[in-house]
Amino acid sequence: METEIEIKTEREKDPVQPRRTAVVIGGSSGIGKETALKLSSRGYRVFNISRTQLKGERVRNITADAAQEGELAKAIHGIGEETDGIDLLVYSAGFSMAAPLEYAKSGDYRYLFEVNYFGAIEALRAALPYLKKRGGRAVLVGSLGGDMPIPYDSFYSSSKAALCMLAREADVEMKERGVRVSALLPGGTATDFTYSRRIYGEEESLNYAASVKKASAALANIEQGGMNPSLVAEAIIKLAEKKNPPPVSVAGGMNGFARYMYKLLPERVTDWMVRRKFNQK
Repeated sequence: METEIEIKTEREKDPVQPRRTAVVIGGSSGIGKETALKLSSRGYRVFNISRTQLKGERVRNITADAAQEGELAKAIHGIGEETDGIDLLVYSAGFSMAAPLEYAKSGDYRYLFEVNYFGAIEALRAALPYLKKRGGRAVLVGSLGGDMPIPYDSFYSSSKAALCMLAREADVEMKERGVRVSALLPGGTATDFTYSRRIYGEEESLNYAASVKKASAALANIEQGGMNPSLVAEAIIKLAEKKNPPPVSVAGGMNGFARYMYKLLPERVTDWMVRRKFNQK
């Protein structure tokens, strides 16, 4: 009897830990793909939710469209019920468009907000009951563009600014319930996201066409000369696994310095710097 009691006590001291579950929204390419693969290599059970599959045997794919209300919630609910909890949610879905404010089509910018912002709200709301079961974390992938204007990409910048505030608000609400929510802000990152940007041509941009072309070309150069997505993925995971993560973090030391200087300088000065950087008058 004494031996049985001793064995039971040791088991209680060292219980078998369940495999950690991570859900990545938009993990079929770019930053999301790198994050999903790195999480899998760290022992997480990884689910990718996106319109297209992430090829490979280490990640389980679920097809859903972030722009279609209810699809993300349904997918996340199914995962949560299957795994009895979620340890990490990463929202990496995104859409960008280069268009003049005056002529931008409502269908385009409403779609952008559905993917970049409202999809994040739906995913976070759906995941929270399962994150609370595990004392889990959520990381929303924002952008330095949420802190500074990008000429003719105003809707993207606006959506990322909203996403950053969403993370801060959610972290305030959920901290006492054991869940931490953070936004990770990358700068320019060398992915195919550059080439999927919706760029308005001459017929759509009219008298803005030359300026749109210059700005979008400058942005493409910044992105393709920027960070490797693998490094951004490492920053996401590092942020998620911190004991006390900040509500907003920046990927890369240079990007962190740029954000600090941008907030320190007067807006008139920084806006002038942006115009110069993106070849605007």
